[in-house]
Amino acid sequence: MQLDAAIKSRRSIRKFKPDPVSDKAINALLEAARLAPSGSNLQPSRYIVIKSKEARGKLNECTPLPFVSQAPVVIACCADSQAMTGAQERFRELKEAGAFAGTPLEDTNDSSLSRRRSGMDEATAKAYLSLNVAIAIDHMTLKAVDLGLGTCWVMMFDQDKIKEAFNLDERYNIVALLPVGYPDQDPKLRPRLELKELILTEL
Repeated sequence: MQLDAAIKSRRSIRKFKPDPVSDKAINALLEAARLAPSGSNLQPSRYIVIKSKEARGKLNECTPLPFVSQAPVVIACCADSQAMTGAQERFRELKEAGAFAGTPLEDTNDSSLSRRRSGMDEATAKAYLSLNVAIAIDHMTLKAVDLGLGTCWVMMFDQDKIKEAFNLDERYNIVALLPVGYPDQDPKLRPRLELKELILTEL
């Protein structure tokens, strides 16, 4: 499918067929997420792939939305709070790959980068990591359309209950749940603001 077609046809799907989703398709979604842009190459996204009936039953106790656990697969998309500790190494990898050639970043040293990162307070760092995960999720939602699958970005869940249910370490923060399956509905185009309402100015 062409990218424009995927963007235009993507919908939030809240009703799924019971048909299983193949491991090949799941891996294709995760690969799309892996290749997503990441600030300073931090790559903080981590995933729990929830497929079994038992695991989805546990998940059902953690969200008020029944359709989430009714999907044949749910991907819990998490941010690794310790990703910041690898910032220097990730930045060095980018430099060695020539990502900053011809820009002021080419002359930035690892210590100055480290000082900027350490200057972030906890809330700012959490938001920064979550933003990186959000980019990866968006890649998955579009790849899902390409594969004939439906998804729905879900943020209505109990963080603590999920961590307890799946023995998730405190270093991980769940950004969103992504139920995945073959759509059992064909929603109409959602209302969107006109482009002219989004552009503040042209200079």
